[in-house]
Amino acid sequence: MTVDRTDGRRRVIIEGITPAVDGGRFPAKRTVGDEVRVEADIFTDGHDIPSASLLAHREGSENWTEIPMRPLVNDRWTAAFRVRELGRYGFKVRGWVDHFETWQRDLVKRIAAESDTAVDYQIGAGLVAEAAARATGGDSAWLRERAKVLRAAKEPVDMRAQAIDPKLHELVRRYPDQRFATESEIELSVVVDPVRARFNAWYELFPRSTAEEPGKHGTFADCEKRLESIAAMGFNVVYLPPIHPIGRSFRKGRNNSPEAQPGDCGSPWAIGSADGGHKAIHSELGTIADFRRFVARASELGLSVALDIAFQVAPDHPYVREHESWFRKRPDGSIQYAENPPKKYQDIFPLDFESEDWAGLWEELKSVFLYWLDQGVAIFRVDNPHTKAFPFWEWVIPEIKRDHPEALFLAEAFTRPKVMYRLAKIGFSQSYTYFPWRTGKHEIAAYLTELTQTPVREFFRPSQWTNTPDILIEFLQIGGRAAFAIRLLLAATLGASYGVYGPAFELLENRPIRSGSEEYLNSEKYEIRHWDLERPDSLRPLMTRVNEIRNSNPALENDWSLRFHSVDNDQLLCYSKESEDHSNLLLIVVNLDPRYTQSGFVTLPLDDLAIPRDRPYEAEDLLTGERYLWHGERNYVELNPTRQSGHILKIHRRVKTETDFEYFL
Repeated sequence: MTVDRTDGRRRVIIEGITPAVDGGRFPAKRTVGDEVRVEADIFTDGHDIPSASLLAHREGSENWTEIPMRPLVNDRWTAAFRVRELGRYGFKVRGWVDHFETWQRDLVKRIAAESDTAVDYQIGAGLVAEAAARATGGDSAWLRERAKVLRAAKEPVDMRAQAIDPKLHELVRRYPDQRFATESEIELSVVVDPVRARFNAWYELFPRSTAEEPGKHGTFADCEKRLESIAAMGFNVVYLPPIHPIGRSFRKGRNNSPEAQPGDCGSPWAIGSADGGHKAIHSELGTIADFRRFVARASELGLSVALDIAFQVAPDHPYVREHESWFRKRPDGSIQYAENPPKKYQDIFPLDFESEDWAGLWEELKSVFLYWLDQGVAIFRVDNPHTKAFPFWEWVIPEIKRDHPEALFLAEAFTRPKVMYRLAKIGFSQSYTYFPWRTGKHEIAAYLTELTQTPVREFFRPSQWTNTPDILIEFLQIGGRAAFAIRLLLAATLGASYGVYGPAFELLENRPIRSGSEEYLNSEKYEIRHWDLERPDSLRPLMTRVNEIRNSNPALENDWSLRFHSVDNDQLLCYSKESEDHSNLLLIVVNLDPRYTQSGFVTLPLDDLAIPRDRPYEAEDLLTGERYLWHGERNYVELNPTRQSGHILKIHRRVKTETDFEYFL
């Protein structure tokens, strides 16, 4: 080991800085207005006291803000700042031996033992004089005068009040001696996204299924008519599957039949035809002008449009003709179609990221994102990103966000955990999760705790989806209406970000193509569906009320406050969320059994939640308006799924306050 001998007087050690994703290899994630709380282990040799500060700036700016750090326990220190703008921020930690702090601490001990001497005050006078030389204006003059007073000390008892004066302590700390300060070795970073990266509710629909007349192909104009209803339900992102021309070669038929019949419209994910590719629009949907009108109307209603980006092509795609080297060839000279043995997808060609022209491929795919950004789309749901090269994503996402920091990327990657986490680290703003398949109490609690209470949360933003066009979980197939209500309540309250495959969820679609399959019968992926959204059994009223609650309770705008609580019944799941300023506390109790009434006693950590022990407190059910007077830490709940599958309880209690000074960057 080689010892750094540039200056052996740098005695402070700095270790264990957080947040630091993979030691600083990747940025942590925040949204505009969020707090970045930094912690570090800071210590030195011997008995001297260290001091420390956090240095932070917006990347590209030479102006650093220095924020005093405060000690926690066991040599752990902390400080925080808030981020006000999109983009990247950098931060470092600085530590130094604080001779004045050490002197004052020891002096207090000597005073208590009445062993202080004139020499002790003369030592302090020297430290104060040095601080005066670093200070400016009136502070410098005041410190010089105090140094003279301490230096003139003859009887220590006359100097005690002067030496431990809080104003003296404040001014000397304002001008610290950092000549031999240690700085953390690397600059750590935070990427700041729009708030919608953290808090959003997605509604997915197929534009081609929005025509008012059954069997007719929908258009953007038809889809535009749906926007008002979606906004009224409280969603803020409307997500469209691919809107591009659909290939004709090897087109799939209804229910994924390998043989298309006349009139079959094919899968939107088989992208490209003679009409164009990823920068073109399927002609039956309308024109680019129609699409822009759709995006503009969505914006007027407070909706963001998310567009599916699937980097794969149909055999008819212009890329196949113009860039043959971007595809892998089989020994017979034909292009390799997509496979997941024994499944074959002859209607799709995957791109070859080991192509000799990989750089040209990268640039073209980047241009796809830029094209749709120019059309007003800033949110992209990326189809199967784990089947494309990681280096590509690590390059293209920062490239785009450099000029478009508002851009957001949702990773559709139901794959291995480490793969999902890597995609998040290299730039994806959000990710689908395993939530659809977590249906039991203990597995839900364990999984959501991993996502919200471990270092994973610094880089992985979960988006909890009830269903997708690919995923109809068994619980929804067999649980009836209550199963849909249960999954809605869980997704929308466990996750600040959640989504539904809209019409199918709204209308309780639960028919699989076959027993044991998660594919829908008569899947919208392969045919046009007509949805009767005015059906009296629609789940729309509950969806609307849940979103109203989300949009009016700051506690549900975050994931990090999620805490699970004890219930003496394994069919009841209880958890709480709290707003950052502690003014809004919600307690959610869900009956996980879609068939039978379940009851039990909830046990709450009253002190942790700042709930009074000495008086009753009110639990207001935001779903029904009912109010309950609760006492102490144990209270009874009972939920009949035929009437109500859960409580979203607003707890009315004392409010904790924070007095920390905030630094905004």
